[in-house]
Amino acid sequence: MNRKSILVVEDEEKLRRVVGMHLSSAGYEVKAAGTAEEAIKYAGDADLILTDLRLPGMDGLALLEKLNAQNSQAPVVVMSAFGTVENAVEAMKKGAVDFLPKPFSLDHLSVVVEKALEVSKLRDENRELREALGKKYQFENIIGRSPAMQEIFATIERVAGTRATVLLCGESGVGKDMIARAIHQHSPRRERPFVKINCTAIPENLMESELFGYEKGAFTGANTSKPGKFEQADTGTVFLDEIGDVPASIQVKLLRVLQDREFERLGSNKVLHTDVRVIAATNVDLRAALEQGTFREDLYYRLNVVPLNIPPLRERKEDIPFLVDHFAKKFGGELSEGALERLMSYHWPGNVRELENVVERSVLLARGPRVEAEDIRIDTAAARSRPAGSDHFLPEGMTLDEYEQSIIREALKRANGNKSQAARLLGLTRNALRYRLAQMGIE
Repeated sequence: MNRKSILVVEDEEKLRRVVGMHLSSAGYEVKAAGTAEEAIKYAGDADLILTDLRLPGMDGLALLEKLNAQNSQAPVVVMSAFGTVENAVEAMKKGAVDFLPKPFSLDHLSVVVEKALEVSKLRDENRELREALGKKYQFENIIGRSPAMQEIFATIERVAGTRATVLLCGESGVGKDMIARAIHQHSPRRERPFVKINCTAIPENLMESELFGYEKGAFTGANTSKPGKFEQADTGTVFLDEIGDVPASIQVKLLRVLQDREFERLGSNKVLHTDVRVIAATNVDLRAALEQGTFREDLYYRLNVVPLNIPPLRERKEDIPFLVDHFAKKFGGELSEGALERLMSYHWPGNVRELENVVERSVLLARGPRVEAEDIRIDTAAARSRPAGSDHFLPEGMTLDEYEQSIIREALKRANGNKSQAARLLGLTRNALRYRLAQMGIE
């Protein structure tokens, strides 16, 4: 493990030497400088900078400004015998993480140094997490080499920088959530909140308070005020998933947000304003809903500014080999050509989400180091709904029930009889597995 490097900037030679010796004995690599000008030469290699405020020539505050101008990532702790509140506040404003008044004990120094390095570690982890998040949702990394997906990526690139409302249409499992996040990550709002709202998961009587918040006393049990999702997402992006399931009463309020960027909390007459970019998604035909009168026409046109129709996996089968390779690497497996052929010939009613599930299950339950054709674990519920003529998914001479039972027995074997673990391997709930075991006559 590399030792942390600390730069000590102190014009008093005796104190500089004592601090340096103490930090060296604590396991740190120490460099010392008597002036700010000298310190700038070493600052680039430091993990922490400990500087006096009163220095000959450039003082500690000026050094802080210089380091900020150079985009230094090292945290700075300021020391001073003239430790007034004003000094501390000014140092903090210029970027210092702590203020150490003189005289100080060496034990106190150690505590401050450890705390500052911990702050630096958290900053680095947060920065790496943001970078990783951005990389994950870059549309270049969403697997899709087909012309249809390339056209979608080109559209994302054109609209991400705007505040235009985007409507994502496509079957369940095609990747609408991933694309919504990619749009956000490529937008100027990438550092601001991304708030996903699953409209299906929120009961109708709670939807207004969830979306727009409520005031204390608005209803029984409202003991405090609470901001809604649109307040939480201010200056960021709101992703309205399954927008087709929003009840008519809420559609009116959503239309107002889209048109006027304003709303009111439940139980309040105060108008609140929000700056959000809205992305909506649906797996139902909203035009049919318009004809049925279950979805407002004016809201539809407000949402449908930039429509993106994401094709199902069966219409872009040229993407399957790349997706399979990606998922196989993710789960630590390798698929044979025969296994890939089986996956290519399936119709994938659950789209990319189902494909990922099947690859993961097949890798986990494979009988050898490589997933062979007979190891492919297609969900039996989906298999029942497959098109006619696709019976080649079943091993020769085996019925669907027999094949299902063989998969369940294999999962139990690999889970050492643990039903919960076997259910997870099979993508079932524990109760669903128990039901199937009861049908098989297995206690």
